Parts: sequence; C-alpha cells; structure tokens
Amino acid sequence: MPVPKRRHSRARSRKRRTHYKIRPFTLTTCPNCGEAKLPHRVCPHCGYYKGKPVIQIEEKLA
Repeated sequence: MPVPKRRHSRARSRKRRTHYKIRPFTLTTCPNCGEAKLPHRVCPHCGYYKGKPVIQIEEKLA
C-alpha cells in the first residue's frame, strides 16, 4: 500500500476537520403546554404527543 512521503501540516489536517462539529438540538414548542421539546417525542412537561395524553407526569412537590 502507498504510504505518504511527508506528513500533512496542521493547517491541512485542520481544514479537513472543519466539518466535524456538534450541531445544536432542534427544539419545537409543544402545542399543548407551549414548552420546548424535542421533535417526534413525548413532551416531558405535560406528557402529550400529537394532541393525546401518552404518559402521566407527576407534579413536583414544593
């Protein structure tokens, strides 16, 4: 197999890696309670998905 004759410079290696980055989460608003949630998932605040209750959320005690 061919082997590189010279090593790549830092700039050349870093140019190749410019697209290796973390993307921020896409958040949507829940139509039931208005809180931010991940798309295509049950709302962690009210427990609704597509307008129907899926899970029951226990209220936090103060």
